[in-house]
Amino acid sequence: MIASAESVSREATFAYQLIKPKQASGRIMVLMHGSGGDETTLLDLASRIAPDATLIGVRGRVVQDGIKRWYKRLTPTEFDQQDVRDEATAFVAFMREKAEELKLDLSKATFLGYSNGANLIAALTQLYPGTVRKAVLLRPMPVLANAPQVDLSDSKFLTIAGEDDKLYYPFADRLHKMLASCGASVDARVIDTGHGLGEEDVRIVADWLGQANR
Repeated sequence: MIASAESVSREATFAYQLIKPKQASGRIMVLMHGSGGDETTLLDLASRIAPDATLIGVRGRVVQDGIKRWYKRLTPTEFDQQDVRDEATAFVAFMREKAEELKLDLSKATFLGYSNGANLIAALTQLYPGTVRKAVLLRPMPVLANAPQVDLSDSKFLTIAGEDDKLYYPFADRLHKMLASCGASVDARVIDTGHGLGEEDVRIVADWLGQANR
């Protein structure tokens, strides 16, 4: 069923939480939650992946049927295309403003997103190439229809799909091929799990970041 306009509200800006460890290494991770999450949801996971990284957890502006999201959905696997583009534009503007305010080099940041958040990362890389150079996409799927063909040859992606994720797994290969067709380096993993996250995700992401940062 297509959601009515009355079921959707939008915050004026993106709430966020900044966590800087005592022994910060200079590494930066921007965290983008899944549906129903918020700016704190991925902090524990990310701190286990990279204990020395400065973490910026951001909350999506959209609330649909009481659930926090990054953009409006029409069905579980179909999304409001204009809203995806509008929210990608708003998020990029927000991150550029915060990067200047907090003196952060986004070109060296790792964007880590789960589900709904991972999908917005994938979309904005094609709408604003160069904004994201390194990203971890957990349980993602492509959401941007008629995506522009851009040059992502300077971007690295790790995608982790769950083989038992009945909703998103069927789309995993399509996202991999879409990013690779733009020249991106894509390490596409499939693990024996569902849509939820676990310790195997922590291990894989930590190992990948160790290699990507060399």
